[in-house]
Amino acid sequence: MSGEKLEYLTQEQVKQFRSDGYLRLPSFLEPEEVEALLTRTKELLEGFNIEDHPLTKFTTGDDNHVGDEYFLTSGDKIRFFLEEDAVDKGGKLNRPKERAVNKIGHGLHEQDATFRKVTLENEKIKSVVRDLRFHRDPVALQSMVICKQPHIGGEVPEHNDSTFLYTNPPSALGFWIPLEKCTPENGALSFLPGSHLKTPITKRFVRMPGGGTGFEQLIPEDEAPEKPEGKYILEACMPGTVGPPYMSEFGLNTYSGDLVIIHGSVLHKSERNTSPHTRFAYTFHMIESPPYAVYDSKNWLQPTPETPFPHILDTPNAAVITVGV
Repeated sequence: MSGEKLEYLTQEQVKQFRSDGYLRLPSFLEPEEVEALLTRTKELLEGFNIEDHPLTKFTTGDDNHVGDEYFLTSGDKIRFFLEEDAVDKGGKLNRPKERAVNKIGHGLHEQDATFRKVTLENEKIKSVVRDLRFHRDPVALQSMVICKQPHIGGEVPEHNDSTFLYTNPPSALGFWIPLEKCTPENGALSFLPGSHLKTPITKRFVRMPGGGTGFEQLIPEDEAPEKPEGKYILEACMPGTVGPPYMSEFGLNTYSGDLVIIHGSVLHKSERNTSPHTRFAYTFHMIESPPYAVYDSKNWLQPTPETPFPHILDTPNAAVITVGV
């Protein structure tokens, strides 16, 4: 890479992404851009109609994933998925709707001008994609705001993104932008550095033939390699602050406007939000497009003729550098 001219990243940052499987880019968005995303998120939460909502609940465990039509047809729409603990046994909300939503997804990057601006119309994003050379011709396939509601924001167990956004070969790449203060108490992200180099994709999240969703095993469980050993690193964030990263007792802290890039095979997780504060974050994902990778009809999220997955680059990268297993 030493002979390549980089547009945004440094050589050290590219090397760190390839070795760790994730990379924090400080102050990637301007404060006003973050504020615009947060303001628009709150407008969407206030404006959605709970009266005609199917009360779809979103869960993150392997055995209980959402599989109804509201979820499966959300790729080109802005839809609202509720926390499990926000709906009582009678099917009624037990708190205000704004505090009941787990996430808003999955077509924010296309259907909303504020989110589209920082995703598809962001020249810095395009520069990062060219610098990483992770994809030849990437497309954006989903976007969402994850709310992590106070006291009930669910735990997201250890996982990698290519399990849920599968291509052959695996090519998912996540972009995660904190919109609010993130702490160990309200569910900040943590990563197992280097796990993308040792953790193959052993299963994939699919539409089941009889309806709903489930997992298809790619490598038999008894043949799958053991989970790599190591210590998870927690990434926290502080809003409205400018300055270099600093080390706390919890690990590396970041600031709002930062961008965390996540390799599709790196293991990461977040804990339940036990605090009285929300933890809003905007995230979107890219995958490789044909003929460089296959995204088949088994995947839960499908493009439509009216809204195919939008390409990120005007001109594809001339070459890529494969990273991970």
